[in-house]
Amino acid sequence: MIDIQCLGSSSAGNAYRITDGHTALLLEAGFPYKQLQRALNFRLQDIDGCLITHEHLDHSKAAPDLMRAGINIYCSQGTADARQLAGHRLKIIKALQPVTIGTWSILPFDIQHDVEEPLGFLLTNTAGDKLVFLTDTYYCRYRFAGLTHIMVECNYSLDIVNQRVAAGQLHPAQKKRLLRSHFGLEHVKGFLKANDISRVEEIWLLHLSDGNSDAERFKREIQEITGKMVMVAKR
Repeated sequence: MIDIQCLGSSSAGNAYRITDGHTALLLEAGFPYKQLQRALNFRLQDIDGCLITHEHLDHSKAAPDLMRAGINIYCSQGTADARQLAGHRLKIIKALQPVTIGTWSILPFDIQHDVEEPLGFLLTNTAGDKLVFLTDTYYCRYRFAGLTHIMVECNYSLDIVNQRVAAGQLHPAQKKRLLRSHFGLEHVKGFLKANDISRVEEIWLLHLSDGNSDAERFKREIQEITGKMVMVAKR
């Protein structure tokens, strides 16, 4: 059984604690260290490792401090170089090369984003749970069988974005960057249809935009097409 705790999910910062009851991991570290400490009730010693998808500060801000606190950071070489991370607590991982942390087997995979070397993660534990973590991308070319948990970015809906552009609330250049860097509602629906979700217990919608999303609508529409429990990560 996987327990997922959202510590924050927005452009202001992203971090999630996941555990199978044996090994606890952080996915992302996009808050100041002291804020992360408080969110974890000052129990950082329980964290067995932190996976970081890419170098943007809303995903990696606390990485240097976590390493100083004795927590291993797992990220790509591109992310490490962009954030100037170094030291024995830095563990470089590569797409499609598995790594084990406690009871978790983690398969990083390449994604598309406007950064050096971004990654998504497929996490499988010894109990047979399987979680995919996908954020800050506009495309995922991989398919996953036997998933039990899905954590996927649902940043915007194209109709909301177009309405805001037409109203002069969003610059067309911002729209262009958004469409080339983030997963929207339409992407999520396509991703769910393309993958085996027969065993899925929970779907988490992550990183909703402040102005380009509608949490209640997104939750309702994903529930309707999947019949699964849908959670919207707190911002």
